[in-house]
Amino acid sequence: MSRRREVEVSGMSFLDCICCGFGAVIILLVLTKSAEPVIAEQTPVTLAAKQEQLDRIAEENAAELDALEARLAAAQEGKAAAGRELASLKLTADTMQDKTTEVREDKTVATTLEERLATARQTLTEEMRRLQAAQPRRVASDAVAGIPVDSEYIIFVIDTSGSMQQFAWRTVVEKMNEALNAYPKVKGMQVMSDEGEYMYSTYARQWIPDTPGLRKTVLERLRNWQPFSNSSPVEGIEAAIRAFAAPDKKVSIYVFGDDFTGSSIDEVVRTVRRINPRDAKGRPQVRIHGIGFPTQYGSNGATAGGVRFATLMRILAEENGGTFVGLQTSQ
Repeated sequence: MSRRREVEVSGMSFLDCICCGFGAVIILLVLTKSAEPVIAEQTPVTLAAKQEQLDRIAEENAAELDALEARLAAAQEGKAAAGRELASLKLTADTMQDKTTEVREDKTVATTLEERLATARQTLTEEMRRLQAAQPRRVASDAVAGIPVDSEYIIFVIDTSGSMQQFAWRTVVEKMNEALNAYPKVKGMQVMSDEGEYMYSTYARQWIPDTPGLRKTVLERLRNWQPFSNSSPVEGIEAAIRAFAAPDKKVSIYVFGDDFTGSSIDEVVRTVRRINPRDAKGRPQVRIHGIGFPTQYGSNGATAGGVRFATLMRILAEENGGTFVGLQTSQ
């Protein structure tokens, strides 16, 4: 009885072990199954969807191609229009060139006629000289009286100091106009201050063309022209000679002034002799004329500066083929 019970107890223990083993296996299978990765299924793109996408891209490309072709056509049309306009401009330019050539030729003819007329006016015949000598001498208030007018180029060197501006400027404009009228036509002219400053800087060291319009413009500019002045014409005279003296040109300088503040008259005379050479006949390259304006007077008569200006200009005019004229009144 007791032996049998022992057998049953050991059999039950074996079954318990077997059951536990199967349970462990089942648990492992459950854990292993739950840990496996889950792969999500992807919906495949059908051929119809692919075809629809490709058709849409093709339509977009076709629309873009049409737009590009339209832009290309517009650009080609613009190019053609520009070509037509360029051809028209070339035709217009050729026409204008022909007209310019005609005008230039006409101007050349007119200039030649004017120069011949000016030469005829400025050349005095022997009979005219005889009649002129028989006439009474003109009063000294005429600033161009006795001054030769055979020059081809004229330069005005003008004292723009305060005394000239205040007491003689209206007469300066009048005398310059009279001097210009004495030359119906010249090849060139120039206006400088007594410091050597050009009235028109664009024409520095160049001749201003002589036209009625430019003569009028110069006179109008002169009315309000006020560059710095040291009341000495020396700088302007020397600058004019150095810039414009030439052996093949007849040049005259007109010096308008009333005062000389320089240190030495002799030094100025020597300098002008050096820079204004003479030809084989003893004639200087540049004539120098002087116009004296009577502004330098005090209670005791003419001032020292006024007397020195008159002395300087008389010597320069005498040595350089010119004439000095002292005005009796400045207004």
